Amino acid sequence: MADIRITGRMVNFTRLTFDTNDHDVIRQQLTAILNEDAYQGTLVILDSTVEQELIALIQLLISLGLQPMAVIDGLLSDEAKSIQFPVMPADQPLQRIKATKEEVVVQSAKVTEKNAETKTPTTKTAISHKTSYHDEILRTGQCLVQDHGDIILNAGMNSGSEVIASGNIHIYGNVRGRIMAGAGGNPAARIFCHALEAELVSIAGTYCVAEDIPKDVLKKSVHIYLNDKQELEFRALEF
Repeated sequence: MADIRITGRMVNFTRLTFDTNDHDVIRQQLTAILNEDAYQGTLVILDSTVEQELIALIQLLISLGLQPMAVIDGLLSDEAKSIQFPVMPADQPLQRIKATKEEVVVQSAKVTEKNAETKTPTTKTAISHKTSYHDEILRTGQCLVQDHGDIILNAGMNSGSEVIASGNIHIYGNVRGRIMAGAGGNPAARIFCHALEAELVSIAGTYCVAEDIPKDVLKKSVHIYLNDKQELEFRALEF
């Protein structure tokens, strides 16, 4: 019996990109972001547009409760390699395309405070949800993004393409690229697709690469969601 077991590569991670090497500024800004322990223990991948003292940066992030796991290939690569810290390949730039159409749901919310001059209640209008609809095949190198709601793709997607939504994703075609629902940390987001052959599936940062997708759901209509243990569940749909 083998003494090593590989049980998949599902993990939450966050990418940090630094435009400054002033560690006092980094500490101040990250402290403001990392409130209420929401990010405590989060695995982070590091990227930078300026030179960094990598060891000092790693120590700073650890002191803030983060867990640096790798750097993106670039300015930090040489120093990372010198201390045997992992280096991940740089991203290939994707072309962000515009959806065929977008539906916006607007909700008015009353503010309890009264206007100081008129002494009448004021009303603010806020966008509560958007749904992007796209009717064409998503081609290699293309990316469809919806930061404030759902995406409905009425065609397939090629390998090397990407769909990212803060809400749910519906794809009525073959899925051969990367699909990421719940971007921004929404664990209630779900993915529905007609034929699953994805390179990567992710909900709220918990992801699964192609070789770890259960074989019994490949090329089938699938519903994907996070279970109570925050693990990805793949359920084949029957019609």
